Amino acid sequence: MAFFDDYKVLMGDPMTESDVLASVLDRVDRDLDASLERLFALLRIQSVSTDPAYVPYCRQAAEHVAADLRSIGFQVSLRPTDGHPVVVGKSASGKNGNGHTGRGEAPRVLFYGHYDVQPVDPLDLWQTPPFEPRIETLDGGRKIIVARGACDDKGQAMTFIEACRAFKAVTGTLPLDITMLIEGEEECGSKNLFGFVRDNAAELRRDLALVCDTGMWDAATPSITTSLRGLVYEEVKLTCADRDLHSGLFGGAARNPIHVLADVLSAMHRPDGSVAIPGFYDGVRELPADIKVDLEGLGLTPEKFLAPIGLKIPAGEKGRMLIEQISTRPTAEVNGIIGGYTGEGAKTVIPGKAMAKVSFRLVGAQDPEKIRAAFRDFIRARLSADCKVEFGNFTSAPAFDVAFDNPALAKARTALTEEWGRKAVTVGAGGSIPIVGDFKTVLGMDTLMVGFALDDDRVHSPNEKFDLKCFHKGIRSWARILAALAETDDRRRRQAV
Repeated sequence: MAFFDDYKVLMGDPMTESDVLASVLDRVDRDLDASLERLFALLRIQSVSTDPAYVPYCRQAAEHVAADLRSIGFQVSLRPTDGHPVVVGKSASGKNGNGHTGRGEAPRVLFYGHYDVQPVDPLDLWQTPPFEPRIETLDGGRKIIVARGACDDKGQAMTFIEACRAFKAVTGTLPLDITMLIEGEEECGSKNLFGFVRDNAAELRRDLALVCDTGMWDAATPSITTSLRGLVYEEVKLTCADRDLHSGLFGGAARNPIHVLADVLSAMHRPDGSVAIPGFYDGVRELPADIKVDLEGLGLTPEKFLAPIGLKIPAGEKGRMLIEQISTRPTAEVNGIIGGYTGEGAKTVIPGKAMAKVSFRLVGAQDPEKIRAAFRDFIRARLSADCKVEFGNFTSAPAFDVAFDNPALAKARTALTEEWGRKAVTVGAGGSIPIVGDFKTVLGMDTLMVGFALDDDRVHSPNEKFDLKCFHKGIRSWARILAALAETDDRRRRQAV
């Protein structure tokens, strides 16, 4: 039985699903000032995770979040790690003895967020103290919330918590079986969360994960991030001569490792911008035609994307939209190259060693280990017998994507479209969020990444902000998404008969 059926039976209420949702949304609107007060209380806590001086504040933030979740009926525990604690909250309703909802096909969800924030340096660039949140009105009447963490991720996480609060206030319960996972080390690499998830997999495993740490396409267009690129990061060191050599004496005879490395790295790309490493595109899937049409309609041009950084011409695969190049296609990039003399003035040497750092962004079903092996084979095959090579690996993580036919994705997209009055777009993110990969590989869950950040939110920078409209409509959006997910396919079929 769906949540709305449960609620009507419990309350003896003839209200329809639309009536219940309307009441929840009305509660969100009426409670906005109180929601802001609760957000400001969290923003005042200086939970900078990377600096040991702020350890007590991180503990305070964790306890604050835990108390807030308890106030809306979650059973909450603070779980110790080797770093800052993890807050785990479980909805007290909707579960039977075997841990399932008992509500047909309605998913059990895991919501992930973080209470830690970035350092505030340089402090002198802040217009007001970073942990004294305020509302500022910009030209044109646009209102913004200004504080460290206003957007990343305290404000975003609170949109979901406030949506749960509104449901609890109106119906006395939550529409789904919800587990909260709020960590305190995202801004310093989530180094203890990966082990925590693995150690507590049976407890945390649900049907679907929800993440609110992403953004809108623009101020009027909501989006769902449906893919994250994986990452392989390699270091390659070449040694030719056993020492740096006098270029006047050995030039023309001794092999120069900078030349060799430059030749090999340039050979990684074909003239059309594609990657020439054998097997590199194994597991790369094409986007569905309708999704391509949606992306093309967004109108991301080189003028909009590249001109602000002083460039004009996309350098990726020819024949691909720019938005594909930066989000849904794999890449190979040289992040640094070092060799020989780099100090002041001149020193005429042929270096004995050269080194480069190379990263690969992966998509689809590309296998990080196969990519790493293929890259190393590619390098070795192009070296002469008197060159030695050493490799190092900094990280390897698979890509993540949500199937476009996932019913939860369709429901969330419809809910966002209804709230914002503009079709929600599905986009890929060019970066990586490793914990989302663990949700897939360790917990076996897909993740819906729905966020309300804007490009001008100054995340990680002085004067970080979050639009008041995004906070307000973010709460309303989550209320709609929770209601949509709670409506099972069985109920829809019954309504259609």
